[in-house]
Formats: sequence, C-alpha cells, structure tokens
Amino acid sequence: MDAAPEDFDLPTLAALAGAAASTAVQRRLAQQGHGELRLSYGYVIQRLLGANPTVGELSEALGVTQQAASKTVADMESAGLVERAADPADGRVRRIRLSERGRSVLEAAREARRELEAELGLDAGELAAARTALLRLLDRSGGLDAARTRRVRPPEDIA
Repeated sequence: MDAAPEDFDLPTLAALAGAAASTAVQRRLAQQGHGELRLSYGYVIQRLLGANPTVGELSEALGVTQQAASKTVADMESAGLVERAADPADGRVRRIRLSERGRSVLEAAREARRELEAELGLDAGELAAARTALLRLLDRSGGLDAARTRRVRPPEDIA
C-alpha cells in the first residue's frame, strides 16, 4: 500500500529528504568523475574547514575510534582529497588538511546542492518557510548548535 503525503510527519520527511538529497548529490559528483566519494567523507571535510586536526583529534571530534578515523583519512588521502603536513610547532606531529582537489570537490558538492535546491522551483517565500521549519526541527531535536559550528557527528550506525 502506498503512503499518502499526510502519512509522513515532518521529522520523517526531513530524514528521508536529506538521505535522498545526499544520494542525488553523490550521484551528480560521480557523474563529474568523483565516484570515490563516500558520505562519511563529508563529516571529515566539515572538520577540516576550520582546523587542521591530527587523526586523534579528528577521531575524538567525530566520536569514532582512532582506527576508524585513520582508515578514513588514509582512504581520502589515496583519493587525493586530503594531505598530511607537519605541524609548524612540532614537526613530529602530522596534521590533516584539505588538498587542492579536496577543496575543488567541496565546491563541486556545494554547487550540486545549490542546483538541487534550485530545481525545487520554490519562490523566495516558500524556500524561507522550508528553511525556517527545518531549522526549528533541528533546534528542537538538539542538532542546531552542532550544525552551526560544523561539529555534526556521523550517526553511530555509519561511523
């Protein structure tokens, strides 16, 4: 039996729409030659926008094991998305940062999301109302501060 639009509550719609939008963005990036990207990379990239953490700092920030963070960083490094560099204060410490290719992929993902949003065909008022509703949902569910400060952690089942 098919579900009617009124059968979906807003939190369910937000979750389903977010997952579908992420898949659509990944598909668009794959069509541009970035098929190696995984959803988990986005959680790492958000941490690299304002800092150059060590693997240990990254694992703590993401709430994953150091082994999991190290593997993800190694995979991203192999794909040319990140690079490790010596800490200026202590050359023995290796810090992670986005590579030039990583910054290019980040911009491609941002553009894909802008295109997807434009395809919705919403006028400025409808778009503002949708944003307001989703921001309120994010706030009431305790995730707004993490989103604003780029401290969103991956769900435990995909970490």
